[in-house]
Amino acid sequence: MQHIQRTIGRTLLLVIFLAASNQAEAQISLKNNLLYDATLTPNVSMEVGLSPKWTFDLTYGINPWTFSDNKKWRHWLLQPELRYWFCQAFNGHFIGLHLMGGEFNAGGVKFPFGIAPCLHNNRYEGWYAGGGFVYGYQWPVSRHFSVETVLGLGYDYVQYKKFPCEVCGTQTGSGHYNYFGPTKLALNLIYNF
Repeated sequence: MQHIQRTIGRTLLLVIFLAASNQAEAQISLKNNLLYDATLTPNVSMEVGLSPKWTFDLTYGINPWTFSDNKKWRHWLLQPELRYWFCQAFNGHFIGLHLMGGEFNAGGVKFPFGIAPCLHNNRYEGWYAGGGFVYGYQWPVSRHFSVETVLGLGYDYVQYKKFPCEVCGTQTGSGHYNYFGPTKLALNLIYNF
């Protein structure tokens, strides 16, 4: 876990360096994804202006909770993203490329609409890495506040270990999964510095 924390620290230092080395007028924004909050996952994003039409966004989210009956949806995510704005940075339409990676430990949970039915009676732990394309739109509400929607589509390589129930410690399998589909969905509340 310490190597993960060092990686996150180095990435945040890179973002701060990019912001400091940029023009004196560089904009910096802090964000919170309300959709990620709905999964009980605290999260924060920081976006810095690189030029009039380019920005760099870095998202971090972590769900450390174990619920009653040892139900868990524990995970963390780090997602850097490079954005190109069609009009001007921090306003209107944008497209971008993102990378992502993290770890998970989930089991004993039942999602609506038949999503991930394997998690109801099994527990999975492992890691994932991937990336994709994003499209989004940002609405400035005032000088310091904005709202943003983002949809990302892409690929994740998922490496996992399987356990027969949410509390059992005996591993029954392992493998990998190639995921293609949505990789980001955000409704961000933004504070602009």
